Amino acid sequence: MSVTRPFLKLTHAGALKMLAGAVARAEELGVPQNITIVDDGGNLLAYVRMDGARLLSRETSLSKAITAASHSQPTSRLNPADEVKLSLAGGQRLTNLEGGLPIIFDGVCVGGIGVGSGTGEQDVDVARAGLRAVGALDQTP
Repeated sequence: MSVTRPFLKLTHAGALKMLAGAVARAEELGVPQNITIVDDGGNLLAYVRMDGARLLSRETSLSKAITAASHSQPTSRLNPADEVKLSLAGGQRLTNLEGGLPIIFDGVCVGGIGVGSGTGEQDVDVARAGLRAVGALDQTP
């Protein structure tokens, strides 16, 4: 029986590359965004609040990133009926709002990206651009 296992980790450089890809897409859309990238443990690796992004979307972008990382799936896939329970159980850090995507390489979730300040569709679009910037798997339909 093995007591250790090898694992993938998202680097700071990878997080910054994702952030740059997401910012570029938000600029193309003309939608200032809050963009948060966390590792698989929900620890903050990179964040930006673009000029003009909504202040409180800072919190939702973090919650989206943590939720996507902890559940290894897009935030929009969480059951709406469980929204309040998830929020309370997760210390108000879990959400089913659109805009949170897991960062997956070789079938392993290494973190999450959360975007907030636009519409749900815009938030997902910007998050997808972050994933594309590093070649991560996009699990959105």
